[in-house]
Amino acid sequence: MKIVFFGPPGSGKGTQAKLLAKHLSILHLSTGDILREKLSDGDSLSIKLKEVMSSGNLVSDEILNQIIANKLMSDECRNGYILDGYPRTIFQSDFLLSFTKNNNLNLDIIFNFKIDFKLVEQRIILRSKQEQRSDDSIEVIKTRLHKYIEETYPVSQFFSENFSKNFFNIDASQEVSKIQKELINIIKKAKNK
Repeated sequence: MKIVFFGPPGSGKGTQAKLLAKHLSILHLSTGDILREKLSDGDSLSIKLKEVMSSGNLVSDEILNQIIANKLMSDECRNGYILDGYPRTIFQSDFLLSFTKNNNLNLDIIFNFKIDFKLVEQRIILRSKQEQRSDDSIEVIKTRLHKYIEETYPVSQFFSENFSKNFFNIDASQEVSKIQKELINIIKKAKNK
């Protein structure tokens, strides 16, 4: 099962991806986690990443595309994966679609998490306090939401129009367990087609 998650930061994509990946025994590919892991390397790329991420800006498409391509072709992705936070831009989307086509990989389901931005701000501020993340200040949140509207929302719209049979909008303001049940039900129906 190959799944893509869209939605603004703070919509619960990461939480749902972790739960669903465990339930399906597939890999959760979170660009955020991969990049935060890279930050601890201490090399020149990690220093550059730290500057970009702490300002709320997104990492370059070229870097993310290479990370994702390497992961998708790895043995750990053989049984499937959830892409969480990728693709974010039209360039990344074009790369992913070309890459999946060239490697005979089909995207099975696309979930789009919809939520009010005020609720997103509240969630991220709470997360920031709980996890002590430097990339979760109110200024950074506003920058990330603006980037989402400007860059990622058009990508999700493209997928909505071009993958309408396996594109599902999810009300991300619901309880975690309710969203999880909805995702699992959609996947069960998709598997039975």
